[in-house]
Amino acid sequence: MSVRFALLALIAGALPALAQQTTDNVAPEAATETGAMAVSAPVQAALDAKAAGRPVAAQDWMVAAANPLAVEAGAKVLSAGGSAADAMVAVQAVLGLVEPQSSGLGGGAFLVWYDAATGAVTTLDGRETAPLAATPTLFQDAAGAPLKFFDAVVGGRSVGVPGTPALMQAAHDRWGRADWGGLLADAIALAEGGFAVSPRLARLVARDAERLSRFPTTRAYFLPGGAPLAEGATLRNPGYGATLRTLAAHGADAFYTGAIAQDIVTTVRTAAGNPGVMAPIDLAIYRVKERAPVCVSYRAHRVCGMGPPSSGALTVGQILGMLDGYDLSAGPGEPDVWRLIGDASRLAFADRGRYMADSDFVPVPTRGLVEPAYLATRAALLAGDDPLPEVAPGAPEFDHALHWTDDASLEFPSTSHISIVDADGNALSMTTTIENGFGARLMTRGGFLLNNELTDFSFRSHRDGVPIANRVEPGKRPRSSMSPTIVLKDGAPVLVVGSPGGSRIIGYVAKTIIAHLDWGLDVQAAVALPHAVNRFGTYDLEDGSDAAALEPGLQALGYQTNLRGLTSGLHAISIGPDGLQGGADPRREGIALGR
Repeated sequence: MSVRFALLALIAGALPALAQQTTDNVAPEAATETGAMAVSAPVQAALDAKAAGRPVAAQDWMVAAANPLAVEAGAKVLSAGGSAADAMVAVQAVLGLVEPQSSGLGGGAFLVWYDAATGAVTTLDGRETAPLAATPTLFQDAAGAPLKFFDAVVGGRSVGVPGTPALMQAAHDRWGRADWGGLLADAIALAEGGFAVSPRLARLVARDAERLSRFPTTRAYFLPGGAPLAEGATLRNPGYGATLRTLAAHGADAFYTGAIAQDIVTTVRTAAGNPGVMAPIDLAIYRVKERAPVCVSYRAHRVCGMGPPSSGALTVGQILGMLDGYDLSAGPGEPDVWRLIGDASRLAFADRGRYMADSDFVPVPTRGLVEPAYLATRAALLAGDDPLPEVAPGAPEFDHALHWTDDASLEFPSTSHISIVDADGNALSMTTTIENGFGARLMTRGGFLLNNELTDFSFRSHRDGVPIANRVEPGKRPRSSMSPTIVLKDGAPVLVVGSPGGSRIIGYVAKTIIAHLDWGLDVQAAVALPHAVNRFGTYDLEDGSDAAALEPGLQALGYQTNLRGLTSGLHAISIGPDGLQGGADPRREGIALGR
């Protein structure tokens, strides 16, 4: 890629087409009773399979993601011989348009890659960063008290420097073989020609209408004429199309300097009532970072994912590592199985709250947290018949003497996940987000929403004079729960999986791995299996599902329980002797497609 500063003059005039959104972007007459337009035969077959609870089978390649239009874009790339990295670029570009509440150019992502030629697992960190002007008191009022969550979220204060465009480019530079600009063509065509508003997007806009109405550009796009977007209406986003055309011509560097970057900064710093502190230099210095993968052993497999600043692989790995010596074969209907899973999760979350943060800023005992001897001492606490009355962080081996207190950050669910296997056997697992639904509710003239990722930091900087590892610091990346995962056996991938869902992502992913490896469920059944998640003592059970049947047994063991909606977005691909099988979460609108 060219040097960013050389692009300043080149791109300075590139955004005249990014006109503020108006009601002209919506064509209500295109609405249908179902809120859907005609779909292709492969997409319909994939939807039918999901509805019937069957995985989608393929031999050569597969892609699973949260919207059929995005999956089709990726499938087109793979069918033309593109790599999994190429397909990801196409999928992400479309997701940012048709599922803007969950991910997009204004957000960040973590990517796990398995290279078929070398057998290597690589992880790339495209997480957002705090502006250089941010301080540990960013989310505190004048008296030093933490702000209320949505008082912090809505507006510019919560916006971190986006990493998704840089990650898309970095993955393509390493592993892509298709023309970069061509990978954005489907998203450009949909942005300029229009797409049908999905039922889920329409429902979420209506639910969040008050917050979306606070800023003029956001209001004009999502509430045209003052009314929330209608299901099935044809929605156009010429600003997004123009942004993608600029990126297609000049690469992702065009996002981080010049007119696009200046528009981001202006949007953040002029947000009425809650401005942020981002500056052009924050975007200009952003870099994707390669991190060492975190891998643990489980049932003769290696489970690999993203290390800090993500807590995903460490916490999923701790849960599985503690359970490796226990027999879970009684299956998902047995409360005592969930006692083991739930208490392993509670122990892992205790360590997460104490130790996990951006390892560029605080020493994290990454090796110590998943070291077999340490996990054995934690697993011994699970022996017996009763739930643990209390849990506390353990004492993993450190190569530094540290004194941290427990975290006080909030994490609300949104996000999206992409799983891809290409014809060469390369595998990609990427979880992508703008954090809370619709992020900071700030939309740029370039047609994309900005994240509220900085609220993944602890709002408190200290507790009783002891610092919190995940506090805000200039240039730091907030801790995440995103858990893109590749499970390997004998050095080759057998499962590619991940999910949205805030801090419950960890439980969703761990459950799906256990369901597939321990209970023998196919990949569609594993992602659809009702959720039971225990992070801090109370057992969350998925309302309206068979998980409710666990409630009496778990209460008899001594747990408090809570029936509630648990809207994951698991997308998974299993790889076996007979080929590929794809699963898409029935709680979302996605599908799996393959050939």
